[in-house]
Amino acid sequence: MNPVRKKRLYIVLAILAGVGIAVALALSALQQNINLFYTPTQIARGEAPEGTRIRAGGLVEEGSVKRDRESLAVDFRVTDGAETVTIRFQGILPDLFREGQGIVALGRVNEEGILVADEVLAKHDENYMPPEVTQALEQSGMMKHYEGGKQGYAK
Repeated sequence: MNPVRKKRLYIVLAILAGVGIAVALALSALQQNINLFYTPTQIARGEAPEGTRIRAGGLVEEGSVKRDRESLAVDFRVTDGAETVTIRFQGILPDLFREGQGIVALGRVNEEGILVADEVLAKHDENYMPPEVTQALEQSGMMKHYEGGKQGYAK
């Protein structure tokens, strides 16, 4: 093999290695930032991965909100009509948060099956519900109890 051809081969191999490393890093970053949506039924069945950040949503169950005023900890149950899941949140809930309301929580499911949320989103107005929550409520037959539309969510 002559020196020019050998040099070209090294350059091509270096470029391929660089592209491979860049693709691997991009896929790793994307995988870490994906927050998959799970319904309360899926979480109750154990389909949601433990320790992985997920999104969960549904209607806040009436009479389920328990607050600890000193530590700002809040436990409440969210339902999709078929199953309920307990959500534990440490912090100040959005002003629009209330029982009977559609919410989306972002957090991790612990070994007890409780979603420990680090963020809770409540709807902006009476007409909005995220598509995932709407679909879960329709599948469980609860959508007739709650009317949906399209606006936005608040932190």
